[in-house]
Amino acid sequence: MTDAALEDLARQALERCRAAGVRLALVEACTGGLLGATLTEVAGASAVVERGFVPYSYESKVEQLGVPLALLQAHGSVSEEAVEAMAQGALARSTADWVVAETGIAGPGGGTLQKPVGLAYLAVLRRDGQATVERHVFPGDRSEVRRAIVGRVLSLLLECLPLPDERTLS
Repeated sequence: MTDAALEDLARQALERCRAAGVRLALVEACTGGLLGATLTEVAGASAVVERGFVPYSYESKVEQLGVPLALLQAHGSVSEEAVEAMAQGALARSTADWVVAETGIAGPGGGTLQKPVGLAYLAVLRRDGQATVERHVFPGDRSEVRRAIVGRVLSLLLECLPLPDERTLS
């Protein structure tokens, strides 16, 4: 995904969040801050982005987000269970309305037959408990996988956010 395409998605997501009154917390267990950097490249992002977490190690997932070590040992940090637990932990440790979380294997190493390079789990969790989780296997090298994760998680956020007209009708 090109820089221009990522910036456009970020701009759309921020505008939609502002219109809906949504503040975000970010959990980046694979992209290492690329999502936050992409969002904060857009002027005015501070009205939406409340905080970010970059929990790369098991220890940081446990310490920063309260993810049970037993969950990580049972399912691994690249799993649906882990991304949901990280999102819940970020929500509990922030004043954000919604959390966007991701975890994955960017490569070039670290993959297995069960969890190949490019595997990612993405989550959008709302304070009301509504959650959307997706599993993807993205092709490409490390940079392409990380950028694909950011692009898809921004698209997922846009899909979960209400359209401005929907807000006025409800």
